[in-house]
Order: sequence, then structure tokens, then C-alpha cells
Amino acid sequence: MSDKKTLARTATGSVVSNKMNKTITVSVEKRIKHPLYGKYMRRSKKFHAHDPENTCQEGDIVTIVEIKPMSKTKTWALQSIDRKAVII
Repeated sequence: MSDKKTLARTATGSVVSNKMNKTITVSVEKRIKHPLYGKYMRRSKKFHAHDPENTCQEGDIVTIVEIKPMSKTKTWALQSIDRKAVII
């Protein structure tokens, strides 16, 4: 066996919901190219991430990292808050 350790996947997205206790919902957007027409399209996916101190608010830009499953839907954890949302 090799001693190589695989790096965990990371993703950057915006917080859509923080209504659950110690859990946030993060929407991650990516741009893909249409195979035939070549137009770039936006695709998004929502992930549930662990936020132990409940520090995130809706609209924050965050980086999440993949972890072992904590529950049925929660397999990501908050790594850092890149930009706080502007409160009006």
C-alpha cells in the first residue's frame, strides 16, 4: 500500500439557508459548456454542510470541504467564510 493521502474535495458557494441548528445549505454554481452548441450554461447544486458555531448567515460566500458522512444528507463541513454578506 502506498502512503499517498488523497486530498479532500473543496467547493465554494453561497449560503442559501442557515435555519437548521449547526447546519447550513450551500449552493455551488459551476459553468459547463454545451456539447453541441458551445454555449456556457450555469448549473447549481445544493449541499448541506456542518457549521459547528452557527457563524454563517444567508448570503455569505463560504468554502466547504468533504468529510465522512455525519448524517443522511450532511457530508460536507465549513472550512472558511470567504466573504460576509452585507446586511442592509
